[in-house]
Amino acid sequence: MPPPPASPASHGRTGRPPLTSRAQILVAARELIDRDGWEKLTIRRLAAELGIGATTLYHHIQSKDDLLLLLLNHHVAQIERPQLPGDPRERIVVGTTALHNALAAWPWAAEVLSADGFVGLLDESAMWMVEAIVAGADDHGCTPEQSVDVFRSLWYYTVGEVLVRAHSARREAAGQPFAYRDDLDPSQVPHLAAIGVRWAALAARDIYPQGLLAFVDGLLARAASATPS
Repeated sequence: MPPPPASPASHGRTGRPPLTSRAQILVAARELIDRDGWEKLTIRRLAAELGIGATTLYHHIQSKDDLLLLLLNHHVAQIERPQLPGDPRERIVVGTTALHNALAAWPWAAEVLSADGFVGLLDESAMWMVEAIVAGADDHGCTPEQSVDVFRSLWYYTVGEVLVRAHSARREAAGQPFAYRDDLDPSQVPHLAAIGVRWAALAARDIYPQGLLAFVDGLLARAASATPS
């Protein structure tokens, strides 16, 4: 009598395909972050998502910080670089807009990078947006100190806008938007009372581009007035 056919288990793992590359890890990590938020990303949860042991995953990823850095650099690498204009001011605007769009497409990245010194974490190939802003300020006549100040100011403005919009959208989706007052005392806060609940509609407008232009012009004008001729 011939031996019975081998069971599926005897040919190896069933279900998920075996882990073969770092690319699979990054895809699974991004799906986990998009679903549950980057704060809940752990090596153990990611390993469970992939259907492997945490020890196996550590052969590819050193730590959660290492994984986040890989994700950030991978995300930036997928962004199409715009043509940078020759005019220094316009180069700053285009570079900052590209930075804003990259973060708005994946707001958790703004959460992770919301600390000074993050530039030192990125691969050189992922620094082109920062380089465009700093180079534009330098070519406009800013000192190195002023160029860094220009970048940091625009970075704070951009990250703040991205995070406020992302958090507002999250609360809205959860059915927990912030309430707007319609009972303000005009004798105490007359201008806010006059706006009242219209604040919600006014705050929902996208004025980032206009604000960016005004901010860039103000920063460059201030730098020029402080630079000895």
